[in-house]
Amino acid sequence: MDARDNVAIVANDGGLPAGTVFDDGLTLVEKVPQGHKVALVDLAPGDAVRRYNVVIGRATRAIPRGGWVHERLLEMPPARALDALPIADAPRPALEPLEGFSFEGYRNADGSVGTRNILAITSTVQCVAGVVDFAVQRIKRELLPRFPNVDDVVSLEHTYGCGVAIDAPDALVPIRTLRNITRNPNFGNEVMVVSLGCEKLQPERLLPPGSFPIVGAGGDAALDVVCLQDDAHVGFMSMIDSIMATAEQHLERLNARRRETVPASALVVGVQCGGSDAFSGVTANPAVGFCTDLLVRAGATVMFSETTEVRDGIDQLTARAASPEIAEAMIREMAWYDAYLKRGGADRSANTTPGNKKGGLSNIVEKAMGSIVKSGSAPISGVLSPGESLRERGIERGLVYAATPASDFICGTLQVAAGMNLHVFTTGRGTPYGLAEVPVIKVATRSDLARRWHDLMDLNAGRIADGQASIEEMGWELFRLMLDVASGRKATWAERWKLHNALVLFNPAPVT
Repeated sequence: MDARDNVAIVANDGGLPAGTVFDDGLTLVEKVPQGHKVALVDLAPGDAVRRYNVVIGRATRAIPRGGWVHERLLEMPPARALDALPIADAPRPALEPLEGFSFEGYRNADGSVGTRNILAITSTVQCVAGVVDFAVQRIKRELLPRFPNVDDVVSLEHTYGCGVAIDAPDALVPIRTLRNITRNPNFGNEVMVVSLGCEKLQPERLLPPGSFPIVGAGGDAALDVVCLQDDAHVGFMSMIDSIMATAEQHLERLNARRRETVPASALVVGVQCGGSDAFSGVTANPAVGFCTDLLVRAGATVMFSETTEVRDGIDQLTARAASPEIAEAMIREMAWYDAYLKRGGADRSANTTPGNKKGGLSNIVEKAMGSIVKSGSAPISGVLSPGESLRERGIERGLVYAATPASDFICGTLQVAAGMNLHVFTTGRGTPYGLAEVPVIKVATRSDLARRWHDLMDLNAGRIADGQASIEEMGWELFRLMLDVASGRKATWAERWKLHNALVLFNPAPVT
C-alpha cells in the first residue's frame, strides 16, 4: 500500500501455498490465506510492522521474509494521545467544483430532498411495537395499493421510551436520535406518532412544538398522535382502525408528490463499512473515498462515522479540518468515546471481530487505516455528536464527521437521524445489511464475495485488486449508480429482497 511498507497482502482467491515464488524472488515459507500479510523483509522481535506506512504493531517474535504475519504475532501499539495533534491553522483549499449532475428526487417543504417517498410511523415506546407492526402489515395490504406514488410504509420501532433514566444527561442521545429520524428527508415531512400513553417519553417531549413542519397546515400544528390507552379505544381492532385512518390521511398527501429534477448537491450520503477485511482499504473504501470527493465537488453532503474505526487516524483527520474549531470538535468526540469505553471496562481493541481477523485484519489500527479512506481527501467541514442532525447544526454541504459507534446497526441508525437520504455500505466478509428507511448500496471488496453473493452486492470493487478497473473508474461507477438509485431508476438488492435491519438507538444513559 506504500513503498515504505514491510508487509503486503495476498490478493489471490484461496490464498497461496508455501513455496510460492514472486517475480522479485520473494518466496512464501508457509501457506498464507487470502487477504493476510506477508513479511517483505526479515523482522526481529520488537520490529515495527508497517502497512499504509503506519505502524500497525510490533513483532512479538522473529518473522522471516516470506512469513505469514497475523494478529497472534503482533503487539498492538497504544492509541495516539489526543493532545499535540496536527491542527489545521488555515482554511484548506476547496476541491474543484463538479457541475452538471442531477437526480430525480422529492422536494420537501423544509428544503430537504428525499430519494424515496415513505410513510414512517414513529413510536414513543417499545410497548406499542407489536400493535404498530400489525397495523403496518394491514396498511401495506389494504391501503398502499391505492397510493402508487408511495414507496413504502415503515414502523420506526426501537427499544427505548420507558424503564430508562430519561432525565440523565446522556438520555439526550436516544431522544434526539428518534426525533431526528422522524424528520428524515425520505419521509416527506409527514409526522405520525403512535403512543401507549403512560411511557416516560411522551410525544410532546419527543417532538415538542416547533420541532417539525406539518405539511399542508400552514405551519406548526398539533402533533398527529394515536394513543392506545385513550378511552375511545375499545378492543384491539379499534386501535388498528385508528392507526389506519390516520395513516390514510398521510398517504393521500404523500401520494400527490412527484419526483422532479434536483441537483446532485441535494444528496446526503452516509458511508459505512461492516464485515471488513484486508481488502476494504485496498478496493472498496478507496473507491468510496474517490466518490466522496466527487460528491463534495458536486456540492453534496457526505458523512463518515464509526469512532473506533477512525480513532487511530485522528492525526490524519485533524490535519484535514476546515478550521481549528472543527478539529477540536473531532478531538472532543474521540475523548468522549474513550471515556465511554473506559466506563464499560473496554477499549478500542474490542472492535475487531473474528471475521475481521479471518479476513486479514490483525487489529483495530490496521482496520482504522483502511476505514478512514472512505472519507476521501476533501476538507472536513463539520462534526456531529451522536443523534444530531445536519439541520440542527446548520450544515448544508461538504464532508462531515458524524460521531457514532462502529456497530453497523447503531451507526446506520444515527446516520438516518443525521439526515442521510442514501447509504453506501462496503463489506469484505459479507453481510446482508439493509435499511427500510434509506436505500443501501452494497459494495463488495473482493470478486469472490461478489460472485458468491451476486444477488446481494450492488457493486464489485474487487475488480480493482483483479486489475480490471482502477480506483477512479470504480469511484465514477459508484457515483453514477448513486444517481440512478437516488432517482428510483434502480433498486438496490436490499430493497428488492426487503432486507431491513432494525433501528438500534445508542443509549449511553442508565436503564432503571
